[in-house]
Amino acid sequence: MKPTVFLPEDVTWRVQLDRAMWVAGVRALMLQALHPVAMQGVWQCSDFMADPVGRLMRTAAYVAVTTYGSPDEAAEFGARVRRVHERLSFTDPDTGRRHRVDETDLLLWVHCAEVVSYLEVVTRSGLRLTRDEADRYFAEQTRTAAHVGLDPADVPDSAERMRRYLAAVRPRLGASDAAVSTVRFLLWPAVPGRLRLLAPARPLWLPVGALSYYTLPLWARREYRVLPEPPGTRTAVTVALGALRTGLHALPPALYDRLFDEAAARRADAALRRLAEAGYDTGRGLEGLRSPASWPPAGVRAAWRADTGDARS
Repeated sequence: MKPTVFLPEDVTWRVQLDRAMWVAGVRALMLQALHPVAMQGVWQCSDFMADPVGRLMRTAAYVAVTTYGSPDEAAEFGARVRRVHERLSFTDPDTGRRHRVDETDLLLWVHCAEVVSYLEVVTRSGLRLTRDEADRYFAEQTRTAAHVGLDPADVPDSAERMRRYLAAVRPRLGASDAAVSTVRFLLWPAVPGRLRLLAPARPLWLPVGALSYYTLPLWARREYRVLPEPPGTRTAVTVALGALRTGLHALPPALYDRLFDEAAARRADAALRRLAEAGYDTGRGLEGLRSPASWPPAGVRAAWRADTGDARS
């Protein structure tokens, strides 16, 4: 069995262990909110506004487990997510229709908004990927989509198919009052009482929130109209993203890891142990495993990939 869901040589590893994912994750939430029905699901069934830190940490845990967790751990995590979704339903106030959270079109939108945000923000921040690697990322992420109950065959598996999906869903998107409230909240989230000691550091969130907003496509920002659009915005945002990413990657691992809880630290340590046992050099930590390893041998990697139906070696 593979030591981790994705291997260090997979494109998913490079994208989703990048520290620019802090901006990408918040941008994903802002983009997802533009689907009026999906937004109502979050608004009515989630504790996001009451516990924003908890929601972001749970999202980070999902990304971590489905990236470098063990295959068994990811399967168990996915089953738990599906069980939660099965129990949740909500009412669309515009139509009066009752919806399940796990309806295929809603799950597909949430997934696509996430992976598009991850790829676009991280590459705009400075990670260099070829077109083929971008296609590989979307193809790899069809396996992640299966954890929440989607059929991988229904999920866009290339940049072109993703573009066509987004173009098709675009007429159904718009900034509802709930979506605008969510974006405003993400730009300046409340600090929960249990984290009141972090309140003095709250202004440090502002650049993350603002960059998350300004990395949205222009049509999305025109829907929201929450922040001004000064001349030169695109260039300034790209430069700021690169600077933020450089700064985050300059942080020593011991300091950076303080942003995560103990469970996240244990998960990362377990992944390092499994990778070391599989023959990877883990001396530089998870983020240091960027390039295809000379070990395990190609035949072993091919066998690991056969577990998931991925023929690449």
